[in-house]
Amino acid sequence: MGTAADKLTALVADPERFAFSADDLRETQIAALDERFRERRDRIRLLGLRARDAAIEGIARIEDVVPVLFPHTAYKSYPESYLMDERWDRLTKWLGTVSTHPIEGVDLDGIEGIDDWIARLAQQGHFISCSSGTTGKSAMLIASHKDMEWSKIDTVNVFSWGSGVVPAQDRLIIGCAPVATVPKNTTIARAQYDAFANPEWPRWNYPVPPITVGSLTAMVVMRKKIAEGTARPDEIAAFEETSARRATLVADAVPATAQFIIENRHRKLQLSGLWSGLWQVARAVRDAGYGREDFNADNSIYVGGGLKRAQLPADYQDYVFETFNIPADRHFQNYSMQELNSGMPKCREGGRYHVPPWIVPVLLDKSGDEALGSASGEREGRAAFFDLSLDGRWGGVITGDRISLDCSPCACGNHGPSIRDDIVRYADLEGDDKIGCAGTVDAYVRGVA
Repeated sequence: MGTAADKLTALVADPERFAFSADDLRETQIAALDERFRERRDRIRLLGLRARDAAIEGIARIEDVVPVLFPHTAYKSYPESYLMDERWDRLTKWLGTVSTHPIEGVDLDGIEGIDDWIARLAQQGHFISCSSGTTGKSAMLIASHKDMEWSKIDTVNVFSWGSGVVPAQDRLIIGCAPVATVPKNTTIARAQYDAFANPEWPRWNYPVPPITVGSLTAMVVMRKKIAEGTARPDEIAAFEETSARRATLVADAVPATAQFIIENRHRKLQLSGLWSGLWQVARAVRDAGYGREDFNADNSIYVGGGLKRAQLPADYQDYVFETFNIPADRHFQNYSMQELNSGMPKCREGGRYHVPPWIVPVLLDKSGDEALGSASGEREGRAAFFDLSLDGRWGGVITGDRISLDCSPCACGNHGPSIRDDIVRYADLEGDDKIGCAGTVDAYVRGVA
């Protein structure tokens, strides 16, 4: 590991980690990017191909990393037939094109579905997480033991900084939504529980079957078959039955969760979920006759993302805070994504997400081909990041998000780069999103796999 990268990642628990300005960080970040590139260009096959194509020999400026950033679609570049035909040997070979570490010695005999394949890989220290895939193929993201250990540390530190909640094991953690059961999510949930939950209090298990990678993949495959007209009537009937059964369970989970919260309203609560689920549970609590005056004044909330296209009343946030007596400084939101290993906590004062020193933000034009430079102040463009904490795969990713990157001081007093809380997806703005290098990268991966 490089000394510059180590210097930046060593700040993970430093309470002043967001105080360093972009100018303060630039020299060390450039050195760290160069270290990572030289360490891994011959280890990650896709990176080596991209570097040779762009004639990249080293990183002398932050902008130099742009040709070797991977579009987020790179992790969806496996042929769908590998999943549909259960070609685990081919899928494993594909995974090797984006992995830092060789994927060897994995027993592929007698695998029963993708969840079994993922379990076999985990036995060899290769951990697979995936995106939801609700609008297409799921992204398959490989991580190492080191990445899992990092996630444990980062998730506690980022929540504590962003919410002001001390990890004192004095809260009852209640999830208000189903969560995908992938290694990273499971690791983060365990770390959060160990740090913040009172182990003597009852645990809440959201009453919906876990969402596994296999169930996500089966949904994506079936939707594609239906769209193409290749699904058999019995497959469609089974899919509709499963979907209806799950919808019933999710609907029943709302009053059950509300009842559990009401029964434990005297305790210090830490609620988590998406806004849609939190609002539904809050409404059920209100309908049962409970509200702010019934709850602890030091409750906290961890919101995992935006609305996700949910249609809610204009005052949905205030409604949730008012219901559960959430103080203004105990509300936590985090900007991150499965492609990154670290979180960017939302500031409690400045309406921004703070970028930690080991994540290098790179603002690109809409196509994702050109960097917009490193001028001071606030600028808008396509978000790209390099996460120096990543070990199991390449740390550089071009996202589908349009952001406003601000390098001016924040109202909270920190001087580090930050992202305004007006993030939108290009796909939501225009109905589609094309990253210039995405097709080339997909072709590379298919060719070497």
